[in-house]
Amino acid sequence: MLAAVLLASCSNYQKLLRSEDTAAKYAAADSLYRVGKYKRALKLMEQIVPSYRGKPQSERLMFIYANTFYNLEDFYLAGYQFERFEASFPQSDSLEIAAYKGAKSYYELSPRYSLDQEDTRTALEKLQTYINKYPDTEYRVESNALVKELREKLEKKDFEIAMQYLDIAEYLGSYVPAIEAFENFIVDHPGSVYRKDVYYARLEAAYKRAITGVPALLQERLLTAKGFYNSFQKYYKNDASEIKQKADEINQEIEARIVTDTEEETTR
Repeated sequence: MLAAVLLASCSNYQKLLRSEDTAAKYAAADSLYRVGKYKRALKLMEQIVPSYRGKPQSERLMFIYANTFYNLEDFYLAGYQFERFEASFPQSDSLEIAAYKGAKSYYELSPRYSLDQEDTRTALEKLQTYINKYPDTEYRVESNALVKELREKLEKKDFEIAMQYLDIAEYLGSYVPAIEAFENFIVDHPGSVYRKDVYYARLEAAYKRAITGVPALLQERLLTAKGFYNSFQKYYKNDASEIKQKADEINQEIEARIVTDTEEETTR
């Protein structure tokens, strides 16, 4: 740690920054990194990284360079540099930890659910790739927990969007976007905690589409809504919740409005 001690004074550090001695800068950066002086270490590393490409010291330098960004919570650059490390040193003993920290960097970039979730999807992809590549990793439990958290965030986001489509359907003049959003949700999130709410909301949207739409299409759309009720009933037949009662009420209204073949013959 001698280099870190010698660099304790600002004057020595500033002199080294201005010098052309890459070996001294490497030694100092390594020492500063080891004692947690990441900002100072980073300034030196940024000057010497290009000079060490292809040299024996390059592997360690590139790893601590990426990890410095990680420790400074600059997760965009950390993720990028860890990916560069993986590509440059595929046989490195530090490959697994680099892959994990790279994926974890993207996780750290994931915003709260109400914002755009592009970074969340990227983080989910990176973490899943890591788990698949290193199934026996010591970070498996934590990685799975992070994946679960990200998936739940995407579920909540998609659920909120689908419900917003239902809320504004009357304003839009169409319930189709809401129905499509609910159907996509069911496919994308089969085990979601919002599953029952989505099955009900799809039924509600389809029924409202039927009774507020073109009269000539009323019967066809009522039958579609009836099919959605049957799907709800398939999974929640014995459910005692308020949402089940509301679904049953909609079904009663559907059945009261459906014209059977016998009724059609009678009216002719």
